[in-house]
Amino acid sequence: MISKHNFKSLVLWEDEDFIAVNKPPFIATLEDRVEPANLLALAKVYVPEAQACHRLDKNTSGILVFAKNPIAYRHLSLQFQNRQVVKLYHAVVDGIHRFEEVAVDLPLLKQNDGTVKVSRKQGRPAQTWVSTLQIFRNHTLVQCRPVTGRMHQIRVHLASLGASIAGDEQYGGKPVYLSSLKKGYTLKQFSEEQPLVKRMALHALSLTFKRLNGELITVEAPYPKDMKALLRQLALTA
Repeated sequence: MISKHNFKSLVLWEDEDFIAVNKPPFIATLEDRVEPANLLALAKVYVPEAQACHRLDKNTSGILVFAKNPIAYRHLSLQFQNRQVVKLYHAVVDGIHRFEEVAVDLPLLKQNDGTVKVSRKQGRPAQTWVSTLQIFRNHTLVQCRPVTGRMHQIRVHLASLGASIAGDEQYGGKPVYLSSLKKGYTLKQFSEEQPLVKRMALHALSLTFKRLNGELITVEAPYPKDMKALLRQLALTA
């Protein structure tokens, strides 16, 4: 688990108003009822006035920006609200897909059980652009640019294209096992095979936004170890 001491090692970029970090998977952005450990609490140790300008799902890795003061928080929150922030995500999805700037425009409705579904009658507008980056034997690396910021938006929109995110069992994704990629792979006796990625293979790659001085900045977050390992194995067996 991350401590206040190594929060600084997650920092990708900062100025006098913002801190951009590379969020690891398996830690919440904000405090939740189940898991008290969260990145906002650690950011507040680093900068007492820190506020999260947006959030990522607990199991999603990647770029996350905190404001260091109330003026900065309002400045970036308004950019998110007005859809002026450019967000890029990378995902490994099940199956082979050739998407060329495909626009998914499907309204989303949050359910009582915490999941999200497409609902043309009651859903809130949601748009995502999807492009293929690399095709493997049974998987595809895609880039997603969500215009809106609805809960589980990328996950549900990709599932609607028949391209569920690998490991995202909630929305139809399947875990990726080495045995399914390597011919002749044998497991040690009495051991149970673990998936290559123990979460959904989704990473928030970059954000482009305006600093307080009006300068446009893009901050990019490198893949975490599990995503790099998955893509390496997929490339070896493509």
